[in-house]
Amino acid sequence: MEKKTALIIGASRGLGLAIVKEYLARNWHVVATVREHSGTALHELAQDSSGQLEVEILDITDTAPIEALKQRLQNRKIDLLFVNAGVSNDPSETIGEVATEEFTRLMLTNALSPMRIIENLETHVAANGIIGVMSSGLGSVANNESGGYEVYRASKAALNTLMRSFAARHSKDSRSLLLIAPGWIKTDMGGPNATYSTEEAIPRVVDTINAQEGKSGLQYLDQFGKVVPW
Repeated sequence: MEKKTALIIGASRGLGLAIVKEYLARNWHVVATVREHSGTALHELAQDSSGQLEVEILDITDTAPIEALKQRLQNRKIDLLFVNAGVSNDPSETIGEVATEEFTRLMLTNALSPMRIIENLETHVAANGIIGVMSSGLGSVANNESGGYEVYRASKAALNTLMRSFAARHSKDSRSLLLIAPGWIKTDMGGPNATYSTEEAIPRVVDTINAQEGKSGLQYLDQFGKVVPW
């Protein structure tokens, strides 16, 4: 049986790297991207993967490398395209306090760049494949009753809205479209006090992603496969 192929965008560390490891453990072929040309944990993982993991260099905030990656993958069938991208700022910083440059950085990295990846690479995804992106529970407008993380929330809510617009334009598409809210996980970004370890959360995240195969339309789900309110 032919191995399935996952393209994981943003995998040098944290959640992206953990997702790559999980798909490798499940005997998928993985193509994963990092910004650095060498020296990352992903490069080390690739050296020990017997060719099961390919590393591509990509800065998702730069449009030219995205187009170049599209050309390099033009004859490849991708079963899963998953975009993992996220930066944050001081969670206590309000919209009235944030600098324009900082606001732009979060919106560019968390909302615009993931959608550019999807817009450019979606044609490589198989008819029964999955196109997913790492969102956040903090992107839920309905659940925002505590405040905090104002700019980060806004960037993930923007991502969610842009993904809904993409889904509306592709309403007859047979592929599964997915926004994942993974929960608060112990990473460099999540911090040591987070609720879940990557070892606990990521297998559930991958289970949830894979369970959407063959289900057309857009879903916003947590690591347990439960619907997150928009």
